Amino acid sequence: MATAQAHAMTAEEKKVIFASSLGTVFEWYDFYLYGSLAPVIAKQFFSGLDPSSAYIFALLAFAAGFLVRPFGAIFFGRLGDMIGRKYTFLVTILIMGLSTFIVGCLPNYAAIGMTAPVVLVVLRMLQGLALGGEYGGAATYVAEHAPAGKRGAYTSWIQTTATLGLMISLIVILVCRQALGPDFDVWGWRIPFLLSIVLLGISVWIRLSLNESPAFAKMKAEGKTSKAPLAESFGEWKNLKIVILALIGLTAGQAVVWYTGQFYALFFLTTIAKVDNTTANLLIAASLIIGTPFFIFFGSLSDKIGRKFIILGGCLIAALTYFTVFPMMLNAANPGLVKAQQATNVTITADPAQCSFQGSPIARPIDFTSSCDIAKRALTEIYVPYKNIAAPAGTVALVKIGDKEIPSLTATLNDKRDAFSADSGKAIAEFKKAISEEAKAKGLLAKADDATMNKGMVLAILVFLVILVTMVYGPIAAMLVELFPTRIRYTSMSLPYHIGNGWFGGLLPPFAFAMVAATGDIFYGLWYPVIVAAGTFIIGLLFIKETKDVDIFAND
Repeated sequence: MATAQAHAMTAEEKKVIFASSLGTVFEWYDFYLYGSLAPVIAKQFFSGLDPSSAYIFALLAFAAGFLVRPFGAIFFGRLGDMIGRKYTFLVTILIMGLSTFIVGCLPNYAAIGMTAPVVLVVLRMLQGLALGGEYGGAATYVAEHAPAGKRGAYTSWIQTTATLGLMISLIVILVCRQALGPDFDVWGWRIPFLLSIVLLGISVWIRLSLNESPAFAKMKAEGKTSKAPLAESFGEWKNLKIVILALIGLTAGQAVVWYTGQFYALFFLTTIAKVDNTTANLLIAASLIIGTPFFIFFGSLSDKIGRKFIILGGCLIAALTYFTVFPMMLNAANPGLVKAQQATNVTITADPAQCSFQGSPIARPIDFTSSCDIAKRALTEIYVPYKNIAAPAGTVALVKIGDKEIPSLTATLNDKRDAFSADSGKAIAEFKKAISEEAKAKGLLAKADDATMNKGMVLAILVFLVILVTMVYGPIAAMLVELFPTRIRYTSMSLPYHIGNGWFGGLLPPFAFAMVAATGDIFYGLWYPVIVAAGTFIIGLLFIKETKDVDIFAND
Protein backbone atom coordinates (compact mmCIF):
# COMPACT_ATOMS: atom_id res chain seq x y z
CA MET A 1 0.00 0.00 0.00
CA ALA A 2 1.21 3.50 -0.78
CA THR A 3 2.37 5.61 2.10
CA ALA A 4 0.48 8.61 0.72
CA GLN A 5 -3.30 8.18 0.53
CA ALA A 6 -5.72 10.33 -1.49
CA HIS A 7 -7.22 13.14 0.57
CA ALA A 8 -8.23 16.77 0.28
CA MET A 9 -5.29 19.11 -0.24
CA THR A 10 -3.88 20.19 3.11
CA ALA A 11 -2.52 23.64 3.97
CA GLU A 12 1.03 22.24 3.96
CA GLU A 13 0.54 20.70 0.49
CA LYS A 14 -0.82 24.00 -0.84
CA LYS A 15 2.25 25.73 0.59
CA VAL A 16 4.55 23.19 -1.07
CA ILE A 17 2.91 23.69 -4.46
CA PHE A 18 2.83 27.48 -4.13
CA ALA A 19 6.45 27.78 -2.99
CA SER A 20 7.80 25.38 -5.62
CA SER A 21 5.75 26.89 -8.43
CA LEU A 22 6.46 30.49 -7.45
CA GLY A 23 10.18 29.94 -7.33
CA THR A 24 10.14 28.15 -10.67
CA VAL A 25 8.08 30.95 -12.26
CA PHE A 26 10.77 33.40 -11.20
CA GLU A 27 13.51 31.18 -12.60
CA TRP A 28 11.78 30.92 -15.97
CA TYR A 29 11.15 34.67 -15.90
CA ASP A 30 14.88 35.21 -15.43
CA PHE A 31 15.72 32.74 -18.20
CA TYR A 32 13.32 34.18 -20.78
CA LEU A 33 14.28 37.82 -20.25
CA TYR A 34 17.44 37.26 -22.23
CA GLY A 35 15.66 35.60 -25.15
CA SER A 36 13.03 38.34 -25.33
CA LEU A 37 15.70 41.07 -25.25
CA ALA A 38 18.20 39.43 -27.62
CA PRO A 39 18.16 42.34 -30.13
CA VAL A 40 18.94 44.82 -27.33
CA ILE A 41 21.57 42.51 -25.85
CA ALA A 42 23.23 42.33 -29.28
CA LYS A 43 23.59 46.11 -29.41
CA GLN A 44 24.80 46.41 -25.82
CA PHE A 45 27.29 43.54 -25.57
CA PHE A 46 28.30 42.67 -29.14
CA SER A 47 28.50 46.16 -30.63
CA GLY A 48 32.05 45.49 -31.80
CA LEU A 49 30.59 43.33 -34.58
CA ASP A 50 28.44 44.18 -37.57
CA PRO A 51 24.67 44.08 -36.78
CA SER A 52 24.07 40.63 -38.35
CA SER A 53 27.01 39.04 -36.55
CA ALA A 54 26.08 40.77 -33.28
CA TYR A 55 22.57 39.33 -33.37
CA ILE A 56 23.87 35.85 -34.21
CA PHE A 57 26.33 35.94 -31.30
CA ALA A 58 23.58 37.19 -28.99
CA LEU A 59 21.48 34.17 -30.00
CA LEU A 60 24.47 31.88 -29.47
CA ALA A 61 24.87 33.24 -25.95
CA PHE A 62 21.17 32.52 -25.41
CA ALA A 63 21.68 28.99 -26.77
CA ALA A 64 24.57 28.45 -24.35
CA GLY A 65 22.03 28.47 -21.52
CA PHE A 66 20.09 25.67 -23.21
CA LEU A 67 23.13 23.57 -24.07
CA VAL A 68 24.44 23.39 -20.48
CA ARG A 69 21.07 22.52 -18.93
CA PRO A 70 21.71 18.72 -19.06
CA PHE A 71 24.98 19.25 -17.17
CA GLY A 72 23.08 21.19 -14.52
CA ALA A 73 20.62 18.31 -14.37
CA ILE A 74 23.44 15.83 -13.74
CA PHE A 75 25.27 17.96 -11.16
CA PHE A 76 22.29 19.15 -9.14
CA GLY A 77 20.39 15.90 -9.66
CA ARG A 78 23.24 14.04 -7.96
CA LEU A 79 23.18 16.50 -5.05
CA GLY A 80 19.39 16.22 -4.79
CA ASP A 81 19.53 12.44 -4.55
CA MET A 82 22.35 12.54 -1.99
CA ILE A 83 21.57 15.46 0.33
CA GLY A 84 17.90 16.19 -0.38
CA ARG A 85 15.46 18.01 -2.64
CA LYS A 86 14.85 21.12 -0.55
CA TYR A 87 18.41 22.40 -0.15
CA THR A 88 19.41 21.58 -3.72
CA PHE A 89 16.70 23.62 -5.36
CA LEU A 90 17.30 26.40 -2.85
CA VAL A 91 20.85 26.62 -4.24
CA THR A 92 19.63 26.58 -7.85
CA ILE A 93 17.32 29.54 -7.34
CA LEU A 94 20.10 31.56 -5.68
CA ILE A 95 22.44 30.96 -8.63
CA MET A 96 19.72 31.79 -11.14
CA GLY A 97 18.53 34.96 -9.43
CA LEU A 98 21.98 36.38 -8.73
CA SER A 99 23.17 35.67 -12.29
CA THR A 100 20.18 37.52 -13.71
CA PHE A 101 20.64 40.48 -11.36
CA ILE A 102 24.31 40.78 -12.34
CA VAL A 103 23.34 40.93 -16.04
CA GLY A 104 21.33 44.05 -15.14
CA CYS A 105 24.45 45.61 -13.57
CA LEU A 106 27.00 44.43 -16.14
CA PRO A 107 28.82 47.22 -18.05
CA ASN A 108 28.38 46.94 -21.81
CA TYR A 109 30.93 46.50 -24.60
CA ALA A 110 31.46 50.24 -24.97
CA ALA A 111 32.53 50.43 -21.31
CA ILE A 112 34.73 47.36 -20.79
CA GLY A 113 35.26 45.86 -24.24
CA MET A 114 35.51 42.09 -24.73
CA THR A 115 35.13 41.44 -21.00
CA ALA A 116 31.44 42.31 -21.27
CA PRO A 117 30.37 39.54 -23.70
CA VAL A 118 32.64 36.99 -21.99
CA VAL A 119 31.07 37.65 -18.58
CA LEU A 120 27.61 37.66 -20.17
CA VAL A 121 28.13 34.18 -21.65
CA VAL A 122 29.42 32.90 -18.30
CA LEU A 123 26.30 34.26 -16.57
CA ARG A 124 24.09 32.63 -19.23
CA MET A 125 25.79 29.31 -18.62
CA LEU A 126 25.28 29.65 -14.86
CA GLN A 127 21.59 30.35 -15.52
CA GLY A 128 21.35 27.24 -17.68
CA LEU A 129 23.11 25.08 -15.08
CA ALA A 130 20.77 26.35 -12.35
CA LEU A 131 17.67 25.79 -14.45
CA GLY A 132 18.93 22.29 -15.20
CA GLY A 133 18.79 21.53 -11.49
CA GLU A 134 15.68 23.53 -10.63
CA TYR A 135 12.97 21.77 -12.61
CA GLY A 136 13.81 18.24 -11.47
CA GLY A 137 13.98 19.40 -7.87
CA ALA A 138 10.66 21.24 -7.94
CA ALA A 139 8.82 18.46 -9.80
CA THR A 140 10.22 15.72 -7.58
CA TYR A 141 9.55 17.71 -4.41
CA VAL A 142 5.90 18.35 -5.28
CA ALA A 143 5.28 14.79 -6.55
CA GLU A 144 6.70 13.28 -3.37
CA HIS A 145 4.32 15.43 -1.31
CA ALA A 146 1.29 14.54 -3.44
CA PRO A 147 -1.25 11.95 -2.28
CA ALA A 148 -1.89 8.86 -4.39
CA GLY A 149 -4.13 9.63 -7.34
CA LYS A 150 -3.30 13.36 -7.32
CA ARG A 151 0.29 13.55 -8.61
CA GLY A 152 -0.77 14.71 -12.07
CA ALA A 153 -2.92 17.47 -10.61
CA TYR A 154 -0.31 18.61 -8.09
CA THR A 155 2.71 18.59 -10.45
CA SER A 156 0.75 20.30 -13.24
CA TRP A 157 1.09 23.52 -11.24
CA ILE A 158 4.85 23.25 -11.77
CA GLN A 159 4.15 22.84 -15.50
CA THR A 160 2.41 26.21 -15.65
CA THR A 161 5.54 27.97 -14.46
CA ALA A 162 7.46 28.05 -17.74
CA THR A 163 4.48 29.59 -19.53
CA LEU A 164 3.79 32.02 -16.69
CA GLY A 165 7.46 33.00 -16.55
CA LEU A 166 7.43 33.74 -20.28
CA MET A 167 4.19 35.71 -19.94
CA ILE A 168 5.46 37.79 -17.00
CA SER A 169 8.72 38.57 -18.80
CA LEU A 170 6.78 39.74 -21.88
CA ILE A 171 4.48 41.91 -19.76
CA VAL A 172 7.34 43.50 -17.78
CA ILE A 173 9.21 44.28 -21.00
CA LEU A 174 6.09 45.75 -22.63
CA VAL A 175 5.38 47.98 -19.62
CA CYS A 176 8.99 49.20 -19.47
CA ARG A 177 9.09 49.86 -23.23
CA GLN A 178 5.86 51.85 -23.11
CA ALA A 179 6.98 53.85 -20.08
CA LEU A 180 10.53 54.63 -21.23
CA GLY A 181 10.24 54.83 -25.01
CA PRO A 182 13.65 55.14 -26.76
CA ASP A 183 15.44 55.13 -23.40
CA PHE A 184 14.52 51.48 -22.97
CA ASP A 185 17.13 50.36 -25.52
CA VAL A 186 19.74 52.64 -23.90
CA TRP A 187 19.40 51.79 -20.21
CA GLY A 188 15.80 50.76 -19.46
CA TRP A 189 16.41 47.16 -20.59
CA ARG A 190 18.30 46.68 -17.30
CA ILE A 191 15.16 47.20 -15.18
CA PRO A 192 13.56 43.77 -15.84
CA PHE A 193 16.86 42.10 -14.92
CA LEU A 194 17.30 44.16 -11.75
CA LEU A 195 13.73 43.41 -10.64
CA SER A 196 14.72 39.76 -10.33
CA ILE A 197 16.46 40.49 -7.00
CA VAL A 198 13.07 41.26 -5.45
CA LEU A 199 11.59 38.06 -6.87
CA LEU A 200 14.62 36.13 -5.65
CA GLY A 201 14.20 37.42 -2.10
CA ILE A 202 10.54 36.36 -2.00
CA SER A 203 11.31 32.90 -3.39
CA VAL A 204 14.18 32.19 -1.00
CA TRP A 205 12.15 33.39 2.01
CA ILE A 206 9.28 31.05 1.13
CA ARG A 207 11.46 28.07 0.32
CA LEU A 208 13.42 28.32 3.57
CA SER A 209 10.22 27.56 5.45
CA LEU A 210 9.62 24.24 3.65
CA ASN A 211 10.36 20.78 4.98
CA GLU A 212 12.14 17.99 3.12
CA SER A 213 9.93 15.75 0.96
CA PRO A 214 8.42 12.80 2.87
CA ALA A 215 9.67 10.22 0.38
CA PHE A 216 13.28 11.40 0.66
CA ALA A 217 13.03 11.85 4.45
CA LYS A 218 11.71 8.29 4.78
CA MET A 219 14.45 6.90 2.55
CA LYS A 220 17.14 8.84 4.44
CA ALA A 221 15.84 7.64 7.81
CA GLU A 222 16.04 4.06 6.53
CA GLY A 223 19.60 4.61 5.26
CA LYS A 224 18.65 3.87 1.65
CA THR A 225 19.93 7.02 -0.05
CA SER A 226 22.16 6.45 -3.06
CA LYS A 227 25.88 6.98 -2.61
CA ALA A 228 26.44 7.05 -6.39
CA PRO A 229 23.25 8.22 -8.14
CA LEU A 230 25.07 8.87 -11.42
CA ALA A 231 26.42 5.33 -11.56
CA GLU A 232 23.05 3.87 -10.66
CA SER A 233 21.15 6.04 -13.14
CA PHE A 234 23.41 5.71 -16.15
CA GLY A 235 25.72 2.80 -15.36
CA GLU A 236 23.02 0.17 -14.87
CA TRP A 237 21.19 -0.83 -18.06
CA LYS A 238 17.81 -1.32 -16.36
CA ASN A 239 17.81 2.37 -15.39
CA LEU A 240 19.69 3.73 -18.42
CA LYS A 241 17.15 2.06 -20.71
CA ILE A 242 14.35 4.00 -19.02
CA VAL A 243 16.33 7.25 -19.29
CA ILE A 244 16.77 6.73 -23.05
CA LEU A 245 13.12 5.81 -23.58
CA ALA A 246 11.99 8.79 -21.49
CA LEU A 247 14.05 11.02 -23.81
CA ILE A 248 13.02 9.72 -27.24
CA GLY A 249 9.58 8.43 -26.25
CA LEU A 250 8.40 11.41 -24.17
CA THR A 251 10.50 14.55 -23.70
CA ALA A 252 11.87 15.04 -27.23
CA GLY A 253 8.37 15.32 -28.69
CA GLN A 254 7.11 17.30 -25.70
CA ALA A 255 9.98 19.76 -26.15
CA VAL A 256 9.43 20.52 -29.85
CA VAL A 257 5.67 20.91 -29.34
CA TRP A 258 6.35 23.26 -26.42
CA TYR A 259 8.88 25.41 -28.29
CA THR A 260 6.83 25.50 -31.48
CA GLY A 261 3.65 26.51 -29.65
CA GLN A 262 5.27 29.37 -27.76
CA PHE A 263 8.69 30.48 -28.98
CA TYR A 264 8.38 29.60 -32.67
CA ALA A 265 4.85 31.01 -32.81
CA LEU A 266 6.15 34.38 -31.54
CA PHE A 267 9.10 34.24 -33.95
CA PHE A 268 6.73 33.36 -36.82
CA LEU A 269 4.45 36.30 -36.10
CA THR A 270 7.19 38.92 -35.82
CA THR A 271 9.43 37.79 -38.71
CA ILE A 272 7.54 35.76 -41.31
CA ALA A 273 4.10 37.35 -40.77
CA LYS A 274 5.71 40.75 -40.06
CA VAL A 275 3.43 41.65 -37.15
CA ASP A 276 4.80 44.45 -34.97
CA ASN A 277 6.43 43.36 -31.70
CA THR A 278 3.85 44.91 -29.38
CA THR A 279 0.85 43.33 -31.13
CA ALA A 280 2.58 39.95 -31.39
CA ASN A 281 3.58 39.96 -27.71
CA LEU A 282 0.05 40.94 -26.65
CA LEU A 283 -1.47 38.15 -28.76
CA ILE A 284 0.97 35.60 -27.34
CA ALA A 285 0.34 36.83 -23.79
CA ALA A 286 -3.45 36.60 -24.32
CA SER A 287 -3.14 33.05 -25.66
CA LEU A 288 -1.03 32.07 -22.64
CA ILE A 289 -3.59 33.54 -20.23
CA ILE A 290 -6.40 31.62 -21.94
CA GLY A 291 -4.45 28.39 -22.34
CA THR A 292 -2.61 28.14 -19.00
CA PRO A 293 -5.54 26.59 -17.03
CA PHE A 294 -5.36 23.61 -19.40
CA PHE A 295 -2.08 22.57 -17.76
CA ILE A 296 -4.08 21.86 -14.62
CA PHE A 297 -6.91 20.29 -16.65
CA PHE A 298 -4.69 17.79 -18.45
CA GLY A 299 -2.58 17.13 -15.36
CA SER A 300 -5.74 16.26 -13.40
CA LEU A 301 -7.18 14.29 -16.32
CA SER A 302 -4.00 12.21 -16.43
CA ASP A 303 -4.73 11.04 -12.86
CA LYS A 304 -7.96 9.53 -14.19
CA ILE A 305 -7.23 8.21 -17.68
CA GLY A 306 -3.43 8.01 -17.69
CA ARG A 307 -0.54 10.22 -18.69
CA LYS A 308 0.85 8.39 -21.72
CA PHE A 309 -1.99 8.88 -24.17
CA ILE A 310 -2.51 12.55 -23.32
CA ILE A 311 1.17 13.33 -23.95
CA LEU A 312 1.41 11.21 -27.08
CA GLY A 313 -1.96 12.52 -28.27
CA GLY A 314 -0.61 16.06 -28.13
CA CYS A 315 2.45 15.00 -30.15
CA LEU A 316 0.29 13.30 -32.78
CA ILE A 317 -2.12 16.22 -33.17
CA ALA A 318 0.81 18.61 -33.49
CA ALA A 319 2.46 16.49 -36.18
CA LEU A 320 -0.80 16.30 -38.14
CA THR A 321 -1.82 19.97 -37.91
CA TYR A 322 1.26 22.22 -37.98
CA PHE A 323 1.36 22.42 -41.77
CA THR A 324 -2.27 23.51 -41.70
CA VAL A 325 -2.41 25.99 -38.82
CA PHE A 326 0.76 28.00 -39.54
CA PRO A 327 -0.28 28.91 -43.12
CA MET A 328 -3.72 29.77 -41.70
CA MET A 329 -2.07 32.03 -39.13
CA LEU A 330 0.00 33.80 -41.81
CA ASN A 331 -3.10 34.44 -43.90
CA ALA A 332 -5.06 35.73 -40.89
CA ALA A 333 -2.21 37.96 -39.67
CA ASN A 334 -1.08 39.43 -42.98
CA PRO A 335 -3.38 38.64 -45.94
CA GLY A 336 -1.76 41.33 -48.07
CA LEU A 337 1.63 39.64 -47.73
CA VAL A 338 0.16 36.27 -48.73
CA LYS A 339 -1.36 37.80 -51.87
CA ALA A 340 1.97 39.39 -52.76
CA GLN A 341 3.77 36.05 -52.30
CA GLN A 342 1.24 34.33 -54.57
CA ALA A 343 1.52 37.05 -57.21
CA THR A 344 5.33 37.29 -57.34
CA ASN A 345 7.60 34.41 -58.30
CA VAL A 346 10.99 34.53 -56.56
CA THR A 347 13.81 32.19 -57.61
CA ILE A 348 17.51 31.60 -57.01
CA THR A 349 19.33 30.03 -59.93
CA ALA A 350 22.62 28.65 -58.59
CA ASP A 351 25.18 25.88 -58.75
CA PRO A 352 24.00 23.45 -55.99
CA ALA A 353 27.64 22.74 -55.08
CA GLN A 354 28.01 26.36 -53.96
CA CYS A 355 25.09 26.16 -51.50
CA SER A 356 26.15 25.43 -47.89
CA PHE A 357 24.32 24.21 -44.81
CA GLN A 358 23.53 27.44 -42.97
CA GLY A 359 22.37 26.08 -39.63
CA SER A 360 25.75 25.70 -37.96
CA PRO A 361 25.57 27.17 -34.44
CA ILE A 362 29.13 28.49 -34.73
CA ALA A 363 28.95 29.89 -38.26
CA ARG A 364 29.37 33.60 -38.91
CA PRO A 365 28.09 35.55 -41.91
CA ILE A 366 31.67 35.72 -43.26
CA ASP A 367 31.78 31.91 -43.35
CA PHE A 368 29.40 32.04 -46.32
CA THR A 369 31.24 33.60 -49.25
CA SER A 370 29.77 31.78 -52.29
CA SER A 371 27.28 33.57 -54.51
CA CYS A 372 24.59 31.00 -53.66
CA ASP A 373 25.04 31.40 -49.90
CA ILE A 374 25.01 35.20 -50.13
CA ALA A 375 21.85 35.13 -52.23
CA LYS A 376 20.08 32.71 -49.89
CA ARG A 377 21.09 34.70 -46.82
CA ALA A 378 19.83 37.91 -48.36
CA LEU A 379 16.35 36.46 -48.97
CA THR A 380 16.15 34.34 -45.80
CA GLU A 381 17.12 37.24 -43.52
CA ILE A 382 14.08 39.18 -44.76
CA TYR A 383 11.93 36.01 -44.89
CA VAL A 384 11.05 36.16 -48.56
CA PRO A 385 10.12 32.68 -49.89
CA TYR A 386 11.83 31.47 -53.04
CA LYS A 387 12.35 28.44 -55.25
CA ASN A 388 15.69 26.90 -56.19
CA ILE A 389 16.74 26.32 -59.79
CA ALA A 390 19.88 24.29 -60.47
CA ALA A 391 22.51 25.93 -62.68
CA PRO A 392 25.68 24.56 -64.33
CA ALA A 393 28.82 24.28 -62.24
CA GLY A 394 30.60 27.57 -61.68
CA THR A 395 27.55 29.71 -62.44
CA VAL A 396 27.21 32.88 -60.36
CA ALA A 397 23.89 32.77 -58.52
CA LEU A 398 21.05 34.88 -59.88
CA VAL A 399 18.08 36.14 -57.87
CA LYS A 400 14.90 36.81 -59.82
CA ILE A 401 12.00 38.69 -58.18
CA GLY A 402 9.14 38.82 -60.62
CA ASP A 403 10.77 40.08 -63.84
CA LYS A 404 13.69 41.72 -62.04
CA GLU A 405 17.04 39.88 -62.18
CA ILE A 406 19.70 40.65 -59.54
CA PRO A 407 23.05 38.84 -59.90
CA SER A 408 24.74 37.73 -56.69
CA LEU A 409 28.50 37.80 -56.06
CA THR A 410 31.35 35.77 -54.62
CA ALA A 411 32.86 37.48 -51.56
CA THR A 412 36.46 37.64 -50.37
CA LEU A 413 37.77 38.02 -46.80
CA ASN A 414 40.26 40.57 -45.45
CA ASP A 415 43.88 39.68 -44.66
CA LYS A 416 43.01 38.61 -41.11
CA ARG A 417 40.12 36.50 -42.41
CA ASP A 418 37.87 37.83 -39.66
CA ALA A 419 35.63 39.98 -41.89
CA PHE A 420 34.71 40.55 -45.52
CA SER A 421 37.12 42.68 -47.52
CA ALA A 422 36.08 46.30 -47.87
CA ASP A 423 35.05 45.83 -51.51
CA SER A 424 33.08 42.65 -50.76
CA GLY A 425 31.39 44.19 -47.76
CA LYS A 426 30.26 47.16 -49.84
CA ALA A 427 29.10 44.93 -52.71
CA ILE A 428 27.12 42.64 -50.37
CA ALA A 429 25.44 45.67 -48.77
CA GLU A 430 24.46 46.98 -52.22
CA PHE A 431 23.20 43.53 -53.26
CA LYS A 432 21.06 43.20 -50.14
CA LYS A 433 19.73 46.71 -50.63
CA ALA A 434 18.71 45.89 -54.21
CA ILE A 435 16.99 42.71 -53.02
CA SER A 436 15.12 44.54 -50.24
CA GLU A 437 14.02 47.40 -52.48
CA GLU A 438 12.64 45.06 -55.14
CA ALA A 439 10.97 42.81 -52.55
CA LYS A 440 9.41 45.88 -50.94
CA ALA A 441 8.18 47.16 -54.29
CA LYS A 442 6.46 43.82 -54.91
CA GLY A 443 4.79 43.86 -51.46
CA LEU A 444 6.92 41.00 -50.12
CA LEU A 445 7.97 43.01 -47.05
CA ALA A 446 4.53 44.41 -46.26
CA LYS A 447 3.96 44.89 -42.54
CA ALA A 448 0.82 43.39 -41.04
CA ASP A 449 -2.02 45.91 -41.12
CA ASP A 450 -4.37 46.21 -38.13
CA ALA A 451 -7.23 47.01 -40.51
CA THR A 452 -6.93 43.71 -42.38
CA MET A 453 -5.54 41.46 -39.63
CA ASN A 454 -8.00 38.89 -38.31
CA LYS A 455 -6.82 39.07 -34.71
CA GLY A 456 -9.59 36.76 -33.53
CA MET A 457 -8.40 34.00 -35.86
CA VAL A 458 -4.74 34.57 -34.97
CA LEU A 459 -5.59 34.36 -31.26
CA ALA A 460 -7.67 31.21 -31.80
CA ILE A 461 -4.75 29.52 -33.59
CA LEU A 462 -2.32 30.59 -30.86
CA VAL A 463 -4.67 29.22 -28.19
CA PHE A 464 -4.87 25.93 -30.11
CA LEU A 465 -1.05 25.74 -30.17
CA VAL A 466 -0.89 26.50 -26.43
CA ILE A 467 -3.46 23.78 -25.70
CA LEU A 468 -1.22 21.29 -27.51
CA VAL A 469 1.58 22.51 -25.26
CA THR A 470 -0.55 21.86 -22.18
CA MET A 471 -1.38 18.34 -23.39
CA VAL A 472 2.26 17.31 -23.72
CA TYR A 473 3.57 19.33 -20.79
CA GLY A 474 0.84 19.16 -18.14
CA PRO A 475 1.30 15.44 -17.25
CA ILE A 476 5.03 15.09 -18.07
CA ALA A 477 6.43 15.86 -14.59
CA ALA A 478 4.28 13.25 -12.87
CA MET A 479 5.16 10.66 -15.49
CA LEU A 480 8.91 11.28 -15.26
CA VAL A 481 8.78 11.09 -11.46
CA GLU A 482 6.89 7.79 -11.62
CA LEU A 483 9.34 6.22 -14.08
CA PHE A 484 12.25 6.18 -11.59
CA PRO A 485 12.87 4.95 -8.02
CA THR A 486 13.20 7.50 -5.20
CA ARG A 487 16.91 6.92 -4.58
CA ILE A 488 17.90 8.11 -8.09
CA ARG A 489 14.73 9.99 -9.14
CA TYR A 490 16.12 13.55 -9.14
CA THR A 491 19.13 12.57 -11.27
CA SER A 492 17.35 10.16 -13.62
CA MET A 493 14.35 12.31 -14.52
CA SER A 494 16.29 15.57 -14.89
CA LEU A 495 18.64 14.41 -17.63
CA PRO A 496 16.10 13.25 -20.27
CA TYR A 497 13.94 16.27 -19.51
CA HIS A 498 16.75 18.75 -20.09
CA ILE A 499 18.30 16.99 -23.08
CA GLY A 500 14.84 16.91 -24.62
CA ASN A 501 14.01 20.53 -23.82
CA GLY A 502 17.51 22.02 -23.91
CA TRP A 503 18.76 20.29 -27.06
CA PHE A 504 15.80 19.01 -29.08
CA GLY A 505 13.76 22.09 -28.22
CA GLY A 506 16.56 24.62 -27.98
CA LEU A 507 17.97 23.67 -31.39
CA LEU A 508 14.63 24.23 -33.13
CA PRO A 509 15.38 27.86 -34.19
CA PRO A 510 18.75 27.22 -35.92
CA PHE A 511 17.53 24.01 -37.56
CA ALA A 512 14.34 25.68 -38.77
CA PHE A 513 16.38 28.60 -40.15
CA ALA A 514 18.73 26.22 -41.98
CA MET A 515 15.82 24.26 -43.47
CA VAL A 516 14.13 27.44 -44.68
CA ALA A 517 17.41 28.75 -46.13
CA ALA A 518 18.03 25.45 -47.94
CA THR A 519 14.63 25.25 -49.58
CA GLY A 520 13.28 28.80 -49.67
CA ASP A 521 10.01 27.49 -48.22
CA ILE A 522 9.06 29.59 -45.16
CA PHE A 523 7.12 26.62 -43.75
CA TYR A 524 9.77 23.98 -44.38
CA GLY A 525 11.30 24.44 -40.92
CA LEU A 526 8.11 22.93 -39.46
CA TRP A 527 9.33 19.52 -40.62
CA TYR A 528 11.73 19.53 -37.65
CA PRO A 529 9.04 19.54 -34.91
CA VAL A 530 6.71 17.39 -37.03
CA ILE A 531 9.26 14.61 -37.49
CA VAL A 532 10.44 14.68 -33.85
CA ALA A 533 6.86 14.74 -32.50
CA ALA A 534 5.81 11.90 -34.82
CA GLY A 535 8.87 9.86 -33.83
CA THR A 536 8.12 10.36 -30.14
CA PHE A 537 4.52 9.28 -30.71
CA ILE A 538 5.59 6.01 -32.35
CA ILE A 539 8.35 5.17 -29.85
CA GLY A 540 6.27 6.17 -26.84
CA LEU A 541 3.28 4.17 -28.05
CA LEU A 542 5.37 1.02 -28.50
CA PHE A 543 7.78 1.17 -25.57
CA ILE A 544 6.57 3.49 -22.79
CA LYS A 545 4.35 2.00 -20.09
CA GLU A 546 1.56 3.87 -18.30
CA THR A 547 2.67 5.05 -14.84
CA LYS A 548 -0.30 6.74 -13.14
CA ASP A 549 -0.86 3.88 -10.68
CA VAL A 550 2.79 3.48 -9.67
CA ASP A 551 3.42 3.74 -5.92
CA ILE A 552 6.45 6.02 -5.81
CA PHE A 553 6.96 5.34 -2.10
CA ALA A 554 7.35 1.63 -2.75
CA ASN A 555 9.31 2.14 -5.99
CA ASP A 556 12.71 2.20 -4.29
